[in-house]
Order: sequence, then C-alpha cells, then structure tokens
Amino acid sequence: MPNERLRAALLQRGATPATLAEEIGVDAKSVERWITQGRTPYRRHRYAAAAYLGVEETYLWPKALSPEQSKAASQSEIVEIYPHRWSVPNDLWRRIFENAQQEISVLVFSGFFLADDPSMIKLLADKAKAGVRVRMLLGEPDSEAVAQRGRDEGLNELFAAKIRNVIVLYRSLRQVEGTEFRLHGTTLYNSLYRADDQLIVNTHVYGAMASEAPVFHLRKIPGGEMVSTYLESYEKVWGEATPLD
Repeated sequence: MPNERLRAALLQRGATPATLAEEIGVDAKSVERWITQGRTPYRRHRYAAAAYLGVEETYLWPKALSPEQSKAASQSEIVEIYPHRWSVPNDLWRRIFENAQQEISVLVFSGFFLADDPSMIKLLADKAKAGVRVRMLLGEPDSEAVAQRGRDEGLNELFAAKIRNVIVLYRSLRQVEGTEFRLHGTTLYNSLYRADDQLIVNTHVYGAMASEAPVFHLRKIPGGEMVSTYLESYEKVWGEATPLD
C-alpha cells in the first residue's frame, strides 16, 4: 500500500524523493519504494527522514515500532514527576522557556502564577521578539467550562474574575509581535506548558486547585507517544478557540 503520509509530507515540505534521498544519504529509488510500495526503511533512515520533513517518525510509519518499543520510548519521555505544582522548582519554568528556540505554547484556564510574575512576562516577550512563536490559550470567562471549574474549586464566579485579571496582566505581552492569545471554553483535563520538545503537564484533580495537583515533566523522544498525545490535544483546542481582541 502506498505511503500517502510520506508523499504528503514531501509535498508540504516542497521536496522531491530525490531531495530527501540526497538529504539522508540513500538511493532515490529507495525513497520511491517507500512511497509507492509502502516499504519501511531502517530506523536511522526513518528518523532522519522524519527530522528533515518536520513530522513524527510514527506518523510516517505507524507500524514501524513494536508495542514494546513504543512503550519503552514513551516511558523514556518522563523526565520527572512532582506530587504538586508548587513542588516544581521555580527555575524549571524559566529554564525551559529560556531554552525554547521555536515555540512556547500554554493551555490553561488562568495560569495566574505565570501572569503575576513580571519577569516571566518579560521573558516571554523577549522570546517572541527573538522569533519564538508564543501561543497562549486562556479560559473564556463566560463559558460553562470555566463556571464549572469555579464551582469545583469552590471559587464560583471569582474564578472567571481571576481569568479577567490575567488578561489584564498580559496586556503588554499581547502587544508584542509574535504572540497569539485565544480564549477557549473546553473542559480542561490538564494544563499544558510547552517549550519546543519539553512539556510540563499539570494534571487536574476534582475538588483541588491546580497548584495542589501532580505535574509531569516530559521531553519528546522519537517513537514516544505521550508528548504527541498532549500536543495533538493542544492543537484541537487551539483550532476551536476564539482570538482574544
């Protein structure tokens, strides 16, 4: 069966089979067979091709890794687990954002602890000015999802007011070219903080504030599926969210 994902990735990259072959050091006929006959290349070539095309190896060749290999890679994506968000070292947030070269993406309802830190706002602004794409997804204050979360935390309407306060705190950052803000009304199962291939996942627990919930620090590993699952979820929320004027 032809590998249409590989064909589409080449077209999107503006590359030909010959271009890819030259880039990763294989014969052009081999790349043609990968596309037309659905052949699976050696792993080093899969990894090199995926890196060149800017997609996941498992997207191009979903069946290339055995379940055991995929499980092992996914487990390797776990850098650290913290029992509470407040137990995450303060310098970790700053370090991963400072190291970002391509993208910083945040999905929260309020994320007040970030917005209330002027040095963090300056860091995000500086990264945007340096060419890093900065995307912020905040909760729509008038949405039912925010109202429900407010009831769950015992804050009621104060939770929506907290988000409105965050929007004000981000006023200067919103004016920086390269930053994008959107509001979402989805059920927030986890808060996500991405910096390139690193991801901090703040789980949500019913009846507890986000600062009390466990946190996973993840780093994308080729063949792993944990980070990819969270990032796919982020893109779905982003696509349905409303730009913040």
